Amino acid sequence: MSAGILKSRRKTHLFQPARYAFLLGALLAAATSGCAVVPQTVPAPQTPVRPLPFKGRLVDGDPSELPPAVAMSLSSTSPVTFHYREELTHDEYHIPLILSAIDPVTYIGAPLGDYGVTAFVSLSIIDAGRVLGDYTAKVHVSQPYNLYSAPTHRELEQAALAAARDKIDQKLYSDADRLTQAIAADPKPARQ
Repeated sequence: MSAGILKSRRKTHLFQPARYAFLLGALLAAATSGCAVVPQTVPAPQTPVRPLPFKGRLVDGDPSELPPAVAMSLSSTSPVTFHYREELTHDEYHIPLILSAIDPVTYIGAPLGDYGVTAFVSLSIIDAGRVLGDYTAKVHVSQPYNLYSAPTHRELEQAALAAARDKIDQKLYSDADRLTQAIAADPKPARQ
């Protein structure tokens, strides 16, 4: 009987190196997959906020959703009008469940997919029927998610809209002198 016990011990000892090799391989796969840090691709607004050199009246859009430069330049009596519009689209990418369920790095925190939001904003500036400026900006923000954490759609929406509004502000600041001169010029008579 003692020979049978020794025999079974020898068999289990033969499998120990294979177990260690498997565990070491799993740890190396997790370490080289880069799953410990999930990068965030949310751009931050960079333009310092200042009002435009002219005032305008908001015709289309929500005053609480305007780019900061436009919001600071609102006047209810101005002949210049602002037409502002925002659109959001959402996209998602998911690794198929069958693959992620059997992949050991999934349980360590590897990305399982990606959530994204695209913000498209447009601003038109009109004075006496003349289009003085038409500005658009499109920003895509995405962030991966894993088994333990995921960004909310609202967070991504806010980041995308903030970046798109910042782009509109940058375009307005670079075009402010031309806009001011166009507003000061006499409007051409409208065709009838």
